[in-house]
Amino acid sequence: YKYKMTNDNNKNILVTGGAGYIGSHTVVEMIQAGYTPIVIDNLSNSSVESLRRVQLITGHEVEFHEIDLMDEQALTNLFQTRTINMVVHFAGLKSVSESVSKPLKYYDNNITGTLILLKVMERFNVKNIVFSSSANVYGAAQKVPITEDLPHGATNPYGKTKMFIEAILQDTCASDPEWNCILLRYFNPVGAHPSGLIGEDPRDIPNNLVPYITQTAIGRRKVLSVFGGDYETEDGTGVRDYIHVVDLAKGHIAALGHLYTKPGCDAFNLGTGRGYSVLEMVEAIRRASGREVPYQIVDRRPGDVGVSYADPSKALEVLGWKANYNQLDMCEHAWKWQSQNPNGYDITAVER
Repeated sequence: YKYKMTNDNNKNILVTGGAGYIGSHTVVEMIQAGYTPIVIDNLSNSSVESLRRVQLITGHEVEFHEIDLMDEQALTNLFQTRTINMVVHFAGLKSVSESVSKPLKYYDNNITGTLILLKVMERFNVKNIVFSSSANVYGAAQKVPITEDLPHGATNPYGKTKMFIEAILQDTCASDPEWNCILLRYFNPVGAHPSGLIGEDPRDIPNNLVPYITQTAIGRRKVLSVFGGDYETEDGTGVRDYIHVVDLAKGHIAALGHLYTKPGCDAFNLGTGRGYSVLEMVEAIRRASGREVPYQIVDRRPGDVGVSYADPSKALEVLGWKANYNQLDMCEHAWKWQSQNPNGYDITAVER
């Protein structure tokens, strides 16, 4: 990427939720790009083992603090003892279905946690942030491919928390020209680091499709439930823009470089620009793993849309970023992670 950092303090970046799936992959790319990530995570849906693996991949130690964003004092103490130049904000609850059944939990955690983070940042004059948003903010988009200027219409509380946080960040930037904020709207992150050392390790039943497919292929789950077989798509199943998690992580490096240009507040889609149906993904993982994946078609999920894929041209034009991994890479890397780590990061299960 075309941006160079000037002095060492400029390299310190606070990463909230950095032990999670996307966070841990981004921490790898940050270290390889010469940044110094300082990771905080409350470990409610992640494992500190992921950061130990990041150290194996990069050969660098990772500074980690177990801090919840709701704990303003702990966050303040960290800002007092560290020079922080920028923040990459991943931390948040992310299950669409859980958000529908527990909206208050999602609004409280995701929005209040972000407000506390922003207040502490402002107090210490740290006014550069990359926010982990979601294509969920578009809801049932009026057209595909989805461009950044389409109106927002999130259809579930999880998506609404992302939408509200984007508005909070836009208002903050509008109130003070020193603030710079990049909103990254992810489409569907899949796959794992090519080493197979880090990957997606959902607690309980996966909310995302690919770990559900790989867990079925490896025998952890008996059958894959495919939500909806009556969409207006070629095979009747939902079509999504799947993006390799390493490509997504590299999008954050491009965004960090862009922050040095003082962009104010800007939003970018991170996707590949093409969609695959659920059954196409099932077939791709069957090929990658050599295992059958039994599936059954069940009712649609409330709030799901039929077809969603990105127009990622703005990210290419402004950030110089595009996705490089293809569907087969995504599925092969997801399978490598699953087969090498049948129980995810649960070391005890392996040792037993």
